[in-house]
Amino acid sequence: MKYLKIFVVLAFAVFVIAACAGSQKKSFVVADSKSYEASLFRQHCAICHGPEANGKTLGNGMNVPSLREGQFKAPNEAAISNQINNGGNGMVPFRNTLTQREINMLTEFVYRDLRGN
Repeated sequence: MKYLKIFVVLAFAVFVIAACAGSQKKSFVVADSKSYEASLFRQHCAICHGPEANGKTLGNGMNVPSLREGQFKAPNEAAISNQINNGGNGMVPFRNTLTQREINMLTEFVYRDLRGN
């Protein structure tokens, strides 16, 4: 009886661990996407933020932050949109380069696809 209880507890633990491992969300891959938003990202953002938005160090030594995680990621869609529109902290503004529709699409792309929200 004692061993049966241990077996049941262990079986349940294995089941929980397997369920949690299987539910991990896969990271969005920009290179695999054929969406217009991904195309905008590749054309306007990847040069600084890297091809998969993980950030990178530019030739001049400037560290460009990840759009996926970290302390510099904007906390919500309004902040993301503001950053794209107005730039700041080394980023150029895109309000005169992209249409408002494209900025809205990129905002949603960063929030939904790159951050998984």
